[in-house]
Amino acid sequence: MRRTCPDSHCETDMRIPGKIALITGGTSGIGEATALLFAKEGASVAITGRHENRGRDVVAQIVADGGKAIFIPTDVRKASECERAVQQTISAFGRLDVLFNNAGVFYPHNIVECTEEEWDLQLDINLKGTFLMSKFALPHMIRQGSGVIINNSSGWGLAGGDSAVAYCASKGGVVLLTKAMAIDHGRQGIRVNCVCPGDVDTPMLPEDARLRGLPWDEYLAGCADRPLGRIGTPDEIAKAVLFLASDDSSFMTGAALVVDGGGIAD
Repeated sequence: MRRTCPDSHCETDMRIPGKIALITGGTSGIGEATALLFAKEGASVAITGRHENRGRDVVAQIVADGGKAIFIPTDVRKASECERAVQQTISAFGRLDVLFNNAGVFYPHNIVECTEEEWDLQLDINLKGTFLMSKFALPHMIRQGSGVIINNSSGWGLAGGDSAVAYCASKGGVVLLTKAMAIDHGRQGIRVNCVCPGDVDTPMLPEDARLRGLPWDEYLAGCADRPLGRIGTPDEIAKAVLFLASDDSSFMTGAALVVDGGGIAD
């Protein structure tokens, strides 16, 4: 049981005090919620993204609440920018304890309709970006003998979904990349897990509805057709990521943690 104290920011009541975390796609949705929660729970946070104004806003929220954060503009498709993001995080905070590979995109098409450009974009950001960030973060974690990597997959990386071939392929790849990394680096003190969200209230959802040509109410009703009867919130996924980042999950590696309201169980 964690000890508490009168100060709500007391270190003994935090889940990841003193940890240094790097979060890709940290400017909105699940990434933003995770950055804010990690900072609240004692971590110093570096967030990446391609939207500088939104990144600065997230950093400002964290700093205003007494936390430490930086924003690093990064395109995770490019090896040089991923390497720079890791180096700038370590330069700013001295080490790297947690990497959350969260950056992702989605376009709804079946394999006949999916263009080569859309295929490449989703595989490059969702899967290659996870590979590149991990490639440059791991040597630092190996040298310090500890570290946690959390990859953002999807329920559709486990069970598949309609009109989403490139997305499903990329997220399925993230699941098996996670397991392979866990096998390779467990004895070096590094845990690697992935979180598999279902439909979550992020900017990706209304964009998917628009691209599918569905009215929002109709689309949302379809998303809520699951055992819990609703979509998830970014904060709910962030809490699962926090669990995987903390010592509460110290005997977990190579796991795909499903957080989807029962979607793939139904």
